Amino acid sequence: MPYKRKDSPVWWVSFIDARGKRVRRATGTTNRKEASALEAKWKLEAYRTRQWGEQPAKQFEELMVAYLKATTDKRSHDKDLQRTATLRRHFGGKLLNELVPTDVRSYILMRQQEGISPSTINRETALLSAAINWAIRELDWRIPNPAAGRKLKEPEGWLRWITPIDAEKLIAEAGHDSQARQWLPDFIHLALNTGCRKEELLGLEWSRVDLEVGLFFLEARHTKAGKRRSVPLNIAAKEALRSRLIFRRKWCPTSPWVFCDRKGERVRNVRRSFETACQRANIEDFRIHDLRHTCAAWLVSAGAPLPEVRDLLGHSTVKMTERYAHLAPENVRAAVAKLDSVGSRSGHGRGNEALQDLTNDAVTI
Repeated sequence: MPYKRKDSPVWWVSFIDARGKRVRRATGTTNRKEASALEAKWKLEAYRTRQWGEQPAKQFEELMVAYLKATTDKRSHDKDLQRTATLRRHFGGKLLNELVPTDVRSYILMRQQEGISPSTINRETALLSAAINWAIRELDWRIPNPAAGRKLKEPEGWLRWITPIDAEKLIAEAGHDSQARQWLPDFIHLALNTGCRKEELLGLEWSRVDLEVGLFFLEARHTKAGKRRSVPLNIAAKEALRSRLIFRRKWCPTSPWVFCDRKGERVRNVRRSFETACQRANIEDFRIHDLRHTCAAWLVSAGAPLPEVRDLLGHSTVKMTERYAHLAPENVRAAVAKLDSVGSRSGHGRGNEALQDLTNDAVTI
């Protein structure tokens, strides 16, 4: 029979599980009838597993609730909730034990007909696959995973960057915004000269900035890759931070945030002000994240090695950084030039003689 505990608002039940051990389990509901129904279901499943080795049927909802509860610390948790709602439109009510590749293919086709991009579809099916693998590994569920390895070909990612001249125009226009001029020019300067992501900068605290050494620090919880890194500061980046320091001393000396308003509150939304500055500077199709692309493009164009650019941007592999390789044609030109010396060592100097020999042989034949 369901029972209540002093430390919990929901009903609890007690029963013998498939291993023959007594378990006490929260039903997750404050409705006694629902709790009784869950108790009966769990007891029946345990009996069938214990007596006949039968694997209880698992539903999509049961899987996702368990997985989402276990992964609340994921950076993408909010997006996982949104993706789960989309997956539920197709997989809701389905038994995971009976899931087949056709079910996944029909989901992909449905999303394609809705005009959804391959990258978005891939992330949705990857979530389903990850949840199933987690249940197999952590809950010992014997269920198939038809979503594994199903990945649509994605088009080459967006790569937009601007010239230093356009960057100066953008910064100038950012300073004309009555609301954002307190921080937006400094934000753009810092993004262009560090390659940091928006949230890495907006979440930056003064306690992690060392102007004397010329670094600021990002702990694992601050980065997308979940890895700590230090970000070196050039002259322009230091000037931007000194500008923020002057603002802080004048308006909010106790604020911990580098980017804050006059009350010391953290700046959280930069999109609208940034878009306005882009419009005034006549820069089209340029997003906040493209400041990061611009930093990488400038570095590669200046001859910075890709592994060094990777380390600065915090890419997990150099593959992400290779998107910018085409901006350094001189590196490839220098590599191809080395073939000239290889050719001379392998008898290239006899090229004309060899050509004449071949011609003579052809005439003789």
